[in-house]
Amino acid sequence: MTEKPFVPDDFVVPLSLAADGFRLEPLGPQHNDADHVAWTSSIEHIRATPGFQERSWPPPAGMSLAENLRDLQSHASDFEKRTGFTYTVLDDTGKVIGCVYIYPSRTDEHVTDVRSWVSADHGTSDGPLHRAVATWLASDWPFEEVRYRSEA
Repeated sequence: MTEKPFVPDDFVVPLSLAADGFRLEPLGPQHNDADHVAWTSSIEHIRATPGFQERSWPPPAGMSLAENLRDLQSHASDFEKRTGFTYTVLDDTGKVIGCVYIYPSRTDEHVTDVRSWVSADHGTSDGPLHRAVATWLASDWPFEEVRYRSEA
């Protein structure tokens, strides 16, 4: 990813989003075990989710807990540098059920690409998550254009 922040210096990055049935908080190493369980139990479901169908993640064979930790550390570093923002999705009990990725487009500096997934056992949360995040991006973020797949 780019090293250039893609939000203005004076923009206060939201640290959470609360909605009916779930909440978002910045993804970090502290989520490693729960994040790993959530996505490795749902690889086929995630790969069928719009926005992930043509990507290499999640890898069909999964990856180790140590590899996942490195991935989460990278996302936390991006958040700190303001070059990308990844949020974990937690249900009302605090269980990790998904992720939201907010990154600059690789092809157009005026576009923000957003993807999200939920675990297979929380598949009914995909639509509500998409609606809540789309509304949040439009109301609370300074982006010119957001590309976020159509609602599933």
